[in-house]
Amino acid sequence: MITIALQRLQTRKNIQQGLLFFAVFMLIYTMVDGLNMSYAEMGETYGSSLVLINILLNIVMAALSAFLMNLSTIMATLKGKEAVGSNLGFLSVLFGILTYGCTPCVIAFFANLGIAFSVIALPLAGLPYKFISLLLILVGIAVTLWEIEKGKCKVRYTSET
Repeated sequence: MITIALQRLQTRKNIQQGLLFFAVFMLIYTMVDGLNMSYAEMGETYGSSLVLINILLNIVMAALSAFLMNLSTIMATLKGKEAVGSNLGFLSVLFGILTYGCTPCVIAFFANLGIAFSVIALPLAGLPYKFISLLLILVGIAVTLWEIEKGKCKVRYTSET
């Protein structure tokens, strides 16, 4: 089933969908970075190498998130159900918004939910949290690939002729 899914990734529709997902995720990750600290300020505070690492991580995370979304879509068409792992990409974005977001926004958000705590400054402009987000995306991809290959299917798949 994985070979069928990988073949479907190469169709024009899925390539266009992947590019759209990539653009949306790049926009989200760049906005989240901007809410935390502008790239100019990050460069002045931590050096240009951290800015470059953040931008490269944004590109990798956006590409992997787009891949995960495409895999989830393909799995839904192949098996008639959505992948559990696809939710980890969303969780990664939510995690990023809550950790990279401006401190007053996050505190206000949790205060509305009745959660009160003090927030400490994130080290290296939130870079460790970005690695955790990347890990969540990779786990999502692994779970989705496992579900495509080993997961149970409600509908028996027959090849198109």
